[in-house]
Amino acid sequence: MTTSAPVRPDDSITRLLDVLQPISTPIEVVPRKRLHWDYKGRAQFYLFLKGEVSVLRASDGLVIATAYDPHLFGIAEGVQPLHWNILRIETESTIMRVDAQKAMETITANNLWQDVAIMMSYFTSYLFYRDALVVQQRTYSVIRDHLLEMMQLPEETRLRVSILEYIQDRTHLSRSSVLNMVFSLKESKHIETKRGGYLLSMKDLPESF
Repeated sequence: MTTSAPVRPDDSITRLLDVLQPISTPIEVVPRKRLHWDYKGRAQFYLFLKGEVSVLRASDGLVIATAYDPHLFGIAEGVQPLHWNILRIETESTIMRVDAQKAMETITANNLWQDVAIMMSYFTSYLFYRDALVVQQRTYSVIRDHLLEMMQLPEETRLRVSILEYIQDRTHLSRSSVLNMVFSLKESKHIETKRGGYLLSMKDLPESF
């Protein structure tokens, strides 16, 4: 059975970004830079307007999710500052920062807490989706689900990140396990790759292999 990602609440994200952008400050970011939730000791929201950013587990750097513009980060961390994750910039990006307390006051003034609840529901659903990809599954199932996910990426991203890098960033599978399965799928004509292990195309992947 194919595991489907939850639908991103674009309308809610847009409404929140529209009211927060006027009170936010642009920041300079470069690819691979990591962002933390505090600035000068105060919690921050990050408005992600353009580019690509990943959410990493702080304890070991495991990629939990990768987001594409636009998006808003920091709501959960501003309300409940556990700081179990961090953000990593993946490409040239446009990002703005706003003090979390100021942002929440603006959200209240514009009666947008329902949109916040919708976003938090999405984030929670995404964590369940990610667990379905990797927890208590056979190696092939984990690789299959990540290959299916890769085919949904923008082509520019798919041809920038190799299959091996993509899967190892998001799982604890060994290099040999991933490469052996990718080789078998190539030999059986289920996937096509270019030199360097970049995913070009895919035919229907079997449920088991």
